[in-house]
Parts: sequence; C-alpha cells; structure tokens
Amino acid sequence: MNTSFEFSEEMENGIVYVREVAVEDLPEEVQERAEGAKTLFAVHNAQGEPLALATNRREAFFMARENNFAPVSVH
Repeated sequence: MNTSFEFSEEMENGIVYVREVAVEDLPEEVQERAEGAKTLFAVHNAQGEPLALATNRREAFFMARENNFAPVSVH
C-alpha cells in the first residue's frame, strides 16, 4: 500500500523526513487500506505534515527522491 499525498515544490530546504508509524495510530480510513500491515513508513515535511505513506522504508525513500527531495530517517 503506497498512499501518496501532494509533494509541494515550495518546500524550502528540500528535506523530507521518513519514519515508521503503527497502522493503529493512523486514521481509520487509512487503516482500512493498510492490507493487514502492522506498520507503514510516513514521509513528512519539516512542519510534520504527512506527505505520503509507503509499505516499506525503501519505497518511502524512493518516492521522496522521485519528487526531488532528500529523505532523512527519523527514529
């Protein structure tokens, strides 16, 4: 399950943050589309706003780079 949001070209530094999230902490409509996954990887801007969800870390980094952003892992 990869759910993309709008990546804005106006983000000032080009850095986005990737972190693992528990599906149970996501909105119910997202949980329903998680296809049984327990965790997903979220891509966020510097203000913490979600930009995209991916089924794994590699896909999250790929999506960020595809949109000309520099992904950074957050723990």
